[in-house]
Amino acid sequence: MSARSSKPHEVVERALELSRADGCVVIADEQSTANLRWAGNALTTNGVTRGRTLTVVATVDGKEGTASGVVSRSAVTPDELEPLVRAAEAAARGAGPAEDAQPLVTGVAQAPEFTEAPVETSSAVFADFAPALGEAFARARAGGRELYGFANHELVSSYVGTSTGLRLRHDQPNGTLELNAKSPDRTRSAWAGRSTRNFKDVDPAALDAELAVRLGWAERRVELPAGRYETLLPPTAVADLLIYLMWSASGRDAVEGRTVFSKPGGGTRVGEKLTELPLTLRSDPNEPGLESAPFVLAHSSGGDQSVFDNGLPLTATEWIREGELRHLTTSRHSAGLTGLPVAPGIDNIVLDGGEDRSLEEMVANTERGLLLTCLWYIREVDPASLLLTGLTRDGVYLVENGEVTGEVNNFRFNESPVGVLGRATEAGRTEKTLPREWSDWFTRAAMPALRVPDFNMSSVSQGV
Repeated sequence: MSARSSKPHEVVERALELSRADGCVVIADEQSTANLRWAGNALTTNGVTRGRTLTVVATVDGKEGTASGVVSRSAVTPDELEPLVRAAEAAARGAGPAEDAQPLVTGVAQAPEFTEAPVETSSAVFADFAPALGEAFARARAGGRELYGFANHELVSSYVGTSTGLRLRHDQPNGTLELNAKSPDRTRSAWAGRSTRNFKDVDPAALDAELAVRLGWAERRVELPAGRYETLLPPTAVADLLIYLMWSASGRDAVEGRTVFSKPGGGTRVGEKLTELPLTLRSDPNEPGLESAPFVLAHSSGGDQSVFDNGLPLTATEWIREGELRHLTTSRHSAGLTGLPVAPGIDNIVLDGGEDRSLEEMVANTERGLLLTCLWYIREVDPASLLLTGLTRDGVYLVENGEVTGEVNNFRFNESPVGVLGRATEAGRTEKTLPREWSDWFTRAAMPALRVPDFNMSSVSQGV
């Protein structure tokens, strides 16, 4: 029997049967992907892939505490299953007591879909999208522009079983579309991206029309020096900044005085106002259109994530409520260390509480400022202030008297997401967006555009 012919839930059950450890968690991730790529107004490649990854967490109780061993492997055959389980057990016995050790989660009934076959994607997911993309190619060609980009759709069915009786299942769709339009001489470039669950809510024609307008803006070029500018950050840029904020919102690190969320003299900034705007930053596994796993799925331990928490139910969490910091991320272990409530990370993020204004309406209300397309190559400079640096890309536009009057050069920026929130003077309408920089790791986001009166463009960049 091949690895693919064995059913995921059967593999999980067999691995649990083979376990000789004091505790065991088994996660089977069944993944399928379909993709399209195009260049110069023509499809270039397409493909479909399938794969399975099996993760075994073994826990061993000793005199000094409980140790854990974690081993993950792809394409495990039935003959390789027992060696995988034994490798996890050996890793546990060879390790010292796990700092994050907790009793394995109990008390959750078996999910009825646990024994069902995994969901799979295929090229059929592009049945409506591909013809519409072909029509966009024709319009772009007629308009003297070239389209480049890719569409990727992924479905992951995760099966979780534990020696304490948990049998859980989650199906996660994830789709991304990135589209670049370029002038034939390659001197002008514009980008648009979308996050989608099934490619039924993306419109290549609308994206091409948006990019055509931006290429038109770029026909006039204006050189600007580095400095602080009133800047309109579109939802994708706001998402990239706030995802990094969430990745840095460790409760334990804050209590230990290592982050921007640490209070001088000790403790955390929970309860402090981070912005005067009535903004709420939240995550919810049941958020419509951004649904994510409703329980902890941890393939490794680290920071405020723990393999001992696998299967722990997740609920809607407000990280910032109407401008006030309310929660930092914790595992059961770090919550116990810090005295903070248990608040594991959730795989989506929403910022709302802004006004019902589109980005176009915010442009119309701008006397003079910059309109960004997106950010990229974001790196941390100083964790104590969460100072980040990065570059603008694919179009920075000058706005004068409520209209875009040309494209300016790209910049390197130096900003803290916390500082950006604190200085923002306007937030627009929240909308689903694709974070460009972090789209390989995080795609489920809904953000408003933000107006920042003094965004720090620290130097001029020669990038496109």
